[in-house]
Amino acid sequence: MQSNWKHNLYVLWFGNFMTGMGFSMTMPFMPLFVKSLGHFDTWTLNILSGVAFSITFLAKAIISPYWGKLADQYGRKLMCLRSSLGMTITITACGFVPGVGSLIVLRAIQGLFSGYINNANAIVAASAPMEVNGKAMGTLATGNVVGTLLGPLIGGVLAEAYGYRTSFYVVGAMMAVVFFVTLFFVHEEFTPIKREEMMPMKQVFHEMKYPKLIWGLFITTLVIQAANMSVTPILSLLVSDLLHHGGRVALVSGIISSLPGIVTLFTAPFLGSLSDKYGPEKILTGGLILAVMTFSAMSFVTNVYQLGVWRAVLGISDAALLPAVQSLMVGYVPKQAFGRIFSCNQSFQAMGSVVGPMLGSVVASIFAYQNVFMMTAIMEIFNFIFLFPIAKAIWQGKKQQKKVEA
Repeated sequence: MQSNWKHNLYVLWFGNFMTGMGFSMTMPFMPLFVKSLGHFDTWTLNILSGVAFSITFLAKAIISPYWGKLADQYGRKLMCLRSSLGMTITITACGFVPGVGSLIVLRAIQGLFSGYINNANAIVAASAPMEVNGKAMGTLATGNVVGTLLGPLIGGVLAEAYGYRTSFYVVGAMMAVVFFVTLFFVHEEFTPIKREEMMPMKQVFHEMKYPKLIWGLFITTLVIQAANMSVTPILSLLVSDLLHHGGRVALVSGIISSLPGIVTLFTAPFLGSLSDKYGPEKILTGGLILAVMTFSAMSFVTNVYQLGVWRAVLGISDAALLPAVQSLMVGYVPKQAFGRIFSCNQSFQAMGSVVGPMLGSVVASIFAYQNVFMMTAIMEIFNFIFLFPIAKAIWQGKKQQKKVEA
């Protein structure tokens, strides 16, 4: 398995890229597609669009621990195949829906079948040598980032040229490609474990050196996702205000929205290497401090150029946080529990996708748009306060171990 890790990394990077693109391709026009499925007033349309968007993540949050248990019993490659095949069917079926009710049901089922990316992460994490694990996880993370970045652009072009339904057919075909590429080119050496022989989760946490760390990482994942998603409902409105309701709002909003992902793409492998060299716990705490500073600064922006600069800096923070979370899980979770722990982490990520936009919308409705960033900074501060003592204990433990070895 160690000898296959680079091969798996390249193939699963492609799978993550296609999955990330598939998830994001239909996002830009989802409200417009919902609108085309009936005659709704503005309030009803907003509610239905919100439900159609968030129900996938809600279903994912609920079901992920169950899939994680099966991953630890039967292997992570099988879960990647299950996920890609399920999404092939459900996303393609979305292109044939007669009404919004059918769309919401299929979007929920799509969430129930999700899990490709976290199982791909578990495969690479289990096989990559520890000395390069941070770089491997950082590189793998860029696949999802690039796909998520390109998805809205390609989906928008397809919808404009061929109609909304065509995008669903294309995404379904893409996920079919992911299924077959994973089936034939991902190699996982895994011995199935009988259900009665599986280590219970209570025992897994009992055997961990830093059990609180894992809960801290779950919370960090939720906060990262909630922070990134909190601005989604109001970003174009904020840009419009900063442009004084003139200029090319849609274009500028698209650029501002994509900046963190572009910066993460180029910096994640480098910061993953730093994680291998200096320790992921140090990179994680540094990323949280940078996130607090960045979101605080964004709450005082007065023009789109300032907003763009700080959104780019946010990409560095994300590039530090994402691989560090994965590397710490790899280092302090028993391998026989990888599937369950990575799937629980995906549940927290999905919860962040639901909580973030809701909080952002509420804060923006009560206060000014910039206050959304201050709210996010406060979330990051509490995250840092919870995680820092654990991270400090880890690097002090490493320092003590080096003294003993010397």
